[in-house]
Amino acid sequence: MLVSGKGGVGKTIFAAALGRVLADSGRRVLVLEADPRDNLHHLFGVDPSGGAIVKAGPRLSIQNASPRAILDEVVRDRLKIRALSSRVLASPIYQHFADGAPGLKEMMLLGYAMQAAEGRRSRADVVVLDAPASGHGLSLLSAPQLVSDVITTGPLGTMARRIAAFVADPKRSAIVLATLAEESPITELLETIATIAARIGRPVDLVAVNQVWPETATGDDAGPEALWRIRRRMNERELARLRKRWRGAQATLPLVGEDFGPVLLAKLADALAPQLGRRG
Repeated sequence: MLVSGKGGVGKTIFAAALGRVLADSGRRVLVLEADPRDNLHHLFGVDPSGGAIVKAGPRLSIQNASPRAILDEVVRDRLKIRALSSRVLASPIYQHFADGAPGLKEMMLLGYAMQAAEGRRSRADVVVLDAPASGHGLSLLSAPQLVSDVITTGPLGTMARRIAAFVADPKRSAIVLATLAEESPITELLETIATIAARIGRPVDLVAVNQVWPETATGDDAGPEALWRIRRRMNERELARLRKRWRGAQATLPLVGEDFGPVLLAKLADALAPQLGRRG
């Protein structure tokens, strides 16, 4: 399950809540984080991943996955002789190739997630990938096809075609987009949904709307609750616009006044669980 969205809309929080709900339902879940800042562990109250798989609860693990580190690992796996692989990894030619080849690191990240979902890198039934923000997320989804168009033979070409087929198959993978019930994020979300359909040839499976202000008593726009009412009306207006433009599955998470940590995650998972349950 690939979770993406505009920067700042809470996609990491939703990915974590989704992972927690799936684990609580009995599935073995691995939540993969692509952000080099390694922030996911704060939500679960565990040690930083540092690239390792860290247990974060019953049937639930997290991991910070660096695309470049994954690419380097592929080289080591292919070149069994340590001295040879070290020489290749240190060479300027490899450095330029790894840093500059379009879509290569993104494809490696997706390939790692695919292998984890297939049980070759973890014992997970479901892998939740906290992907880069929307623009980079689209690049991530498009990367396997881009690489397979350029590299048509050899191990990389074969790998690219396999990953592209995995991403395009709605029975094996899901695309989840996070957003806020605000004008700019909803506009970008709708554009992203259309771009995914055009580039990848498949629909988005779920839209997650974060930080929806709770309902409050009606009244005039004055006094201490004025901002609350104004923000709630704005949320309702944008949610109505989203429902009018896109009829797919949606989940909403409330605005919760908690710090970025386990208490916030627990409350959001509690809010998400019944919504996912209704959708099977």
